[in-house]
Amino acid sequence: MRKPIGSPCSRVALAVLLALAMLAPAIAQTSSRFPGGSGLPVPRFVSLKSDRVNMREGPGTDYRTVWVYQRAGLPVEVIKEFEGWRQVRDAYGAVGWVVQSLLSGRRTALVLPWEVKAGTTPPKVALRDNDSSRAEAVAMVEAGIIANIATCDGRWCYVSIDRFRGYIEQKKLWGVYEGEVIE
Repeated sequence: MRKPIGSPCSRVALAVLLALAMLAPAIAQTSSRFPGGSGLPVPRFVSLKSDRVNMREGPGTDYRTVWVYQRAGLPVEVIKEFEGWRQVRDAYGAVGWVVQSLLSGRRTALVLPWEVKAGTTPPKVALRDNDSSRAEAVAMVEAGIIANIATCDGRWCYVSIDRFRGYIEQKKLWGVYEGEVIE
């Protein structure tokens, strides 16, 4: 027996179909966003586990190495995932593929990397004893130094650099998004 279009059952079925149609782009985006990936958000910041990490042209060892990083703890931004590989971007805009096993979820940041210029003395930034621009400086740190992030409140990050701990304005760090909160 066929039900008329206006029946309660057909209205429910139509509502379900409309809901699925509205969700389809989100479902498609999620699956294409993480083909064989981790399911973690993209983009996101991570850091290098090793003092020697090859950046390749593509996601596999058959691709040419275009850069070799020699700085464990260096922050990079994951912008794409493919199986066990991550396409990353560094603070200077270089993009390539790194094997996932050489990346860590440990959050680090570079202090003012955009201020580092070849042949000049890097500027220094105050590492402060609290989250105020008027707070006393615990240390002065050079641009380009890696900071280990403990927390960020969207404006200030509490970090450690060597034996020093203190606060740096979030906008002076590359490795944390503007307004991002890290607990």
